[in-house]
Amino acid sequence: MKIIIDGDASPVKQIVFKESEKRALPVTLVASFAHFSNKMLPKNVETIYVDSAKEAADYRIMQLADKGDILITQDYGLASLALGKGCIVLHHKGFQYTSANIDQLLESRYLSAQIRKSGKRTKGPKPFTIEDSEKFQQLLIHFLDPK
Repeated sequence: MKIIIDGDASPVKQIVFKESEKRALPVTLVASFAHFSNKMLPKNVETIYVDSAKEAADYRIMQLADKGDILITQDYGLASLALGKGCIVLHHKGFQYTSANIDQLLESRYLSAQIRKSGKRTKGPKPFTIEDSEKFQQLLIHFLDPK
């Protein structure tokens, strides 16, 4: 099992680094060159930079992902593809994407896009909170340390 982070805007990278390092699990952070950083990361973390093209990170993530891997993303489309590959897919707000919820999430995204296309405005995501961070950490630990 490895952990893959859709890394351009993930607010939970440090949590993943900490929990994976405790368990000596490999982590791959996939980010665009626009988010390049010289920051030192734990030894178990590999960073892969991709072109800034719209779906470049998604394509690379799907090349890397294997059944049973954990993927952290806020991208519903990528989550859907990874579920089809047998990955465990987590959102940084502390919920798991599943075959039971992905269709509704994709439909909601589509409807919001249609509303915006017609010139109307939709609400953006709620701000990321400490509670979201704690919820995510507990969910991640649940999958890293199954009982």
